Amino acid sequence: MSGTTTAAAALRRRAAGAGADRWVVLVVLCVSLLLVALDATVLHVAVPAVTEDLRPGAIELLWIVDVYPLVCASLLILFGTLGDRVGRRRVLLLGYALFGVASALAAVADGAQVLIAARALLGVGGAMIMPATLSILRQVFPDRRERALAIGIWSAVAAVGAAVGPLLGGFLLEHFWWGSVFLVNIPLMLVSLPVGRLLLPESKGDRAGPWDVVGALMAAAGLFGVVLGVKRLGGGEPVASVFTVLPLVAGAALLVAFVRRQRRRPHPLVDLEMFRRPAFSTSVGCIVLAMLALVGLELIAAQYLQLVLGLSPLQTGLRLLPLTFAAMAAGLAGARMLRRFGPRRMVCAGFCLTAFAVLLLTAMGRADNCALLVSGFVLLGFGLETTLFGAYESMLSESPQEQAGGAAAIGETSYQLGAGIGIALLGSVMNAAYAPGVTGGVPGVPAPASVAAGHSLGEAYEVAAQLGGPAGVALRRAAGDAFVHGLHVTLVVSAGLLLLGAVMALRLPRAMQCEAVSVPAPRDAVETRVSV
Repeated sequence: MSGTTTAAAALRRRAAGAGADRWVVLVVLCVSLLLVALDATVLHVAVPAVTEDLRPGAIELLWIVDVYPLVCASLLILFGTLGDRVGRRRVLLLGYALFGVASALAAVADGAQVLIAARALLGVGGAMIMPATLSILRQVFPDRRERALAIGIWSAVAAVGAAVGPLLGGFLLEHFWWGSVFLVNIPLMLVSLPVGRLLLPESKGDRAGPWDVVGALMAAAGLFGVVLGVKRLGGGEPVASVFTVLPLVAGAALLVAFVRRQRRRPHPLVDLEMFRRPAFSTSVGCIVLAMLALVGLELIAAQYLQLVLGLSPLQTGLRLLPLTFAAMAAGLAGARMLRRFGPRRMVCAGFCLTAFAVLLLTAMGRADNCALLVSGFVLLGFGLETTLFGAYESMLSESPQEQAGGAAAIGETSYQLGAGIGIALLGSVMNAAYAPGVTGGVPGVPAPASVAAGHSLGEAYEVAAQLGGPAGVALRRAAGDAFVHGLHVTLVVSAGLLLLGAVMALRLPRAMQCEAVSVPAPRDAVETRVSV
């Protein structure tokens, strides 16, 4: 009997990167993403224990928390394009190894500076892993329908990692020391490294011309400056501070110089022509706007749950779980929705649903309304994940396969920038709406105390405790009322940004265009005969 058809079909599947093991490859990539997502949030609950043990200064503590996302965001384009050049699997496996070593170093750190260095190395490892996972996924799922399902699973895992991080950290801190939150990475890396080497396919992009080392360093330094400046603004630093303005201006200047350099080079590091495609540039803008709304809201919601409603950190994490479960459901259903409705209607509807959820949450007050919070968080999680899924899928599908690493890096960088800008922008709106409620003169509260209370709700509670008596009670009530008012104003502003995203999404394609995947079999494969 002849095996011509079977042999040729098998070769075609392998050549297309969509062999029988592609779903196993997806599992390996999802484990990689889970680690990076966990490490972004698992340290948050360990900060008090780290502070008590290592006694870091205020600046050192800030760097312990921020250096990981800062370094990771800065190096995404560098390692994404390097993967296109030298091999995406190679960069991913190096990222695994570095992530494991950095995790061990962070777990045994005996000083703040050692922990900062370890967290920076974790950021380097994360920057090597993140774009590689998406670009390999782009390769092994050439069929857009299957790729959409894979991206849905990938994004659902990201939601799980972000939510499980604080819960896992809290559990480990109840039974072990703070370093244990880093040790969880090591067993997974010890498994992922050999399994990834065995199962993940190697792929490279266009190797024409030399790799632009200078351009890569310019992009990294520029992004570092911009992200650092944005994070300082989000942390409440004065806008006119030299330590805020200088990184922003220097970073922006380097990024402008980077863009001009790429346009002049015959073989650019990043093909800026991708931004001429409406679907690609619109998807990137939608990711920025979606993250801008999400991260600022999550931060403010956590403060509301803990400081206004008086919930513990664990109870706060549990209250936010409906948002995560809804995001997981949207990710898993995303492929079907994309096929049925198309990118334009899907992303636009996701933005509108999220805006509705945000406006629904303006009914929150000083009393705990569990049903309202659950309903709002479920709609918020489902709508936002629908938006991000449609935007990521469109962005990845619009990029050439040889530029997959660079495109994935652009997507992840826009994700990080949106998050940083969201904290800075919505935090500023919140402070502007909150401060007048406590600095306008609370009966019995001295002016210096009112000014201090206007910085944040947490500081207002500390000042109220120091004052005591009727004045302290009045200040605490006024601060709580002012915070709720500021929360409502921030939610309305966020809803406006989300509706702007819905308008932007109208530039996306109306239908999901699925190109046929056909790779001609080699002549000798066609002529192969298997006789029994």
